[in-house]
Amino acid sequence: MIAKELLNPKSIVVCGASSDIHKPGGKALKNLLESPFRGPVYAVNPKETEVQGVKCYANVSDLPQVECAILCIAAKFCAQTVDVLAKEKGCKGFIIISAGFSEENAEGAAIEKHIVDTINSVGGSLIGPNCTGFLNVNYAGCFDAPIPTLDPKGVDFITGSGATAVFIKEYGMSNGLKFNSVWAVGNSAQLGIEDVLEYLDETFDPEKSSHVIMLYMEKIGDPQRLLKHSRNLINKGCHIAAIKSGGSAAGSRAASSHTGALATNDAAVDALFRKAGIVRCQNRQELTTVCGVFMYPEIKGNRCAVITHAGGPAVMLTDVLSNGGMEVPSLKEHPASPALLEKLFAGSSVGNPIDFLATGTAEQLGYIIDTVENEYTDIDFSVVIFGSPGLFSNKEVYDLLDQKMKSCKKPIFPVLPSIINVKDEIEDFIAKGNINFPEECVLGNAICKIYNTPKPKSGIIENLPVDKLLVPPTDEPDKADVVAVAESIREEGFLTPITVSPMDGGYCVVNGAKRARAAALVGLKEIPAYIREGAVAAEQPDIDVVRIRRTIDRCKNGYLEMADYNELLDAAGISRKKSVEVSKKEDALAFAKEVGCSKDVPLVMKVVGPLHKSDVGGVTLGVKDLDTVSKEFDRLMAIKDTYAVEMYPMLDGTEVYVGAMRDPKFGHQVFFGLGGIFIEVLKDVESVLVPTSKDEVLEKLKNLKGYKILEGVRGQAGVNLDLYAEQVVRVSALVQAAPEIAEMDLNPLLGNPRYVTAVDARIRIEK
Repeated sequence: MIAKELLNPKSIVVCGASSDIHKPGGKALKNLLESPFRGPVYAVNPKETEVQGVKCYANVSDLPQVECAILCIAAKFCAQTVDVLAKEKGCKGFIIISAGFSEENAEGAAIEKHIVDTINSVGGSLIGPNCTGFLNVNYAGCFDAPIPTLDPKGVDFITGSGATAVFIKEYGMSNGLKFNSVWAVGNSAQLGIEDVLEYLDETFDPEKSSHVIMLYMEKIGDPQRLLKHSRNLINKGCHIAAIKSGGSAAGSRAASSHTGALATNDAAVDALFRKAGIVRCQNRQELTTVCGVFMYPEIKGNRCAVITHAGGPAVMLTDVLSNGGMEVPSLKEHPASPALLEKLFAGSSVGNPIDFLATGTAEQLGYIIDTVENEYTDIDFSVVIFGSPGLFSNKEVYDLLDQKMKSCKKPIFPVLPSIINVKDEIEDFIAKGNINFPEECVLGNAICKIYNTPKPKSGIIENLPVDKLLVPPTDEPDKADVVAVAESIREEGFLTPITVSPMDGGYCVVNGAKRARAAALVGLKEIPAYIREGAVAAEQPDIDVVRIRRTIDRCKNGYLEMADYNELLDAAGISRKKSVEVSKKEDALAFAKEVGCSKDVPLVMKVVGPLHKSDVGGVTLGVKDLDTVSKEFDRLMAIKDTYAVEMYPMLDGTEVYVGAMRDPKFGHQVFFGLGGIFIEVLKDVESVLVPTSKDEVLEKLKNLKGYKILEGVRGQAGVNLDLYAEQVVRVSALVQAAPEIAEMDLNPLLGNPRYVTAVDARIRIEK
């Protein structure tokens, strides 16, 4: 829990205070004095006796008791200052604006650690260091500008970058966005983004708390905590939008599999945000616009009425909405349209967009909005576009729009683009508590993003007390194995959730006994666990966990042999072709005879050994007789690195793909899409974080560019999407049971209306 002395202090000191408001200490004091804070304010500066009308102390030792401190002094002085404030002055709230800590060198990191240890010892809370500060409706503990309009129902903004926060605030404020709090966490030495989210989650009050949270992140320290608290907040009625920057580079680890080439940090972030229900944004304009939409009543459907007096912007908005999955339905034939048209000037149109011309009046706009509200029952929300060429004031129109926005049940979003010609009228409109969206296409994209971001399912992963976990005697792991896993946890942290089932007084460990015991040995109090009876658990397939664990435990690190990965696929219930691996020609011929190799039962022959079989000519399709079997066996065995030939009856269907990749922070991610040799060229794949459900997979499949191919086109049979989604979910269940799987490819699977079957697999494990 965050200390109340940070959130609502009764007294505050600015260390490094200055009369020069162009210095951080001077600007921080000025912001504080101009904020709503009315308690005692102290200043510390050995060179001054009074700063900005505030009594100034030469040393923190001379201060009276104080609850919160803002430090704007050199890093080398911060540790001693914190020691005195925390241990002698009763201070528990700390905002360290100063830089020169862990972001700079090892010496700075050591100072930072000392400060955190001291603050922790008194139960205090720290924002920073190396930050712009913190502000809420109680006070401004920051040195930057501008200070936004503070409102308990405004946006809670949490950012890892102070400078970026300034630019985001400026853009949002210019359009009327209000803020409840701004947390610039800087180095996150103690409090990071996940910690603030946890606090907002645990203290959420539907009547008093902000319902909109804005995030800017350059790193995600704890994905599982971010997922948990974001999901909880959204399920409680909050809305969250976020920028996660720095995702353009490929993953840091080299990988030889198709999945390894596709698995970037950015893909994992996308999957995490989608699972959490966070609307991901790419720039500050988009971020503030999404949050602005969140501040209005929630859109309940996807049908929009575009109301305008200018044709061009309306057409562009209609295009954006339509391309983004929204509808702008024609209203021309609606029974209410003739009566509405009679109230408008000649030449107006009610087809949707509803265009009431450049000469349209406030009265006419009122008629249109009332008709949308009361008569057009197939409309869910509206966008009103109304600017000015600079010939007249728009005040009457904007006053009417303000009234209708407050009285109508259907959301109305204003696009007032003339930010120079009617600047004063727009400022008056914003002063009444409204948010303006000056660019219609940006608004349209924001609406589409919000509508297309699914709400999270509850009950997926929870942090459970280790002492409440029961390992059945039959599953009790070997002590030596537990010690080895414990060492791994000490080095890398607890990476993958275990699986449990609720029982009286605790939870029975279904999968992960070794990790549960190791967590207790390490001394962890809580670990993430997947609760099988949760919302997604009911949709999870039954798999043979014991068989999977037996196979994994006997295998060495690296790529698995065919017999071993086939064993894993069978234990997970993943459909695969029935094949043999032969190193002798007589065995190849015997198998061909056994399955009845002929034109009706053609065979596939593939090299075993080379990584990319097609690249070396190591795949032969449509083998229809024994003579060809003999010749192809000799040819394939002669290819470099080949030690055997895989053989199986040829299947038909569309090539699809499923893969999995383990990320050190995000856990396992499962990928799926069109397969075959073009997977890395087209990269037409989607991904989910483990665990997943069939519903989630089916919804994500629709995002594929090749989705129509999966459905079937031009007489070609499609893929059974239910069966395909089931294979994806089974891969998810497999990597949950075997977190040692580092990379996995099923490429291709052949899919048709009857089956979706894996014909090639690669699995690499890292214990």
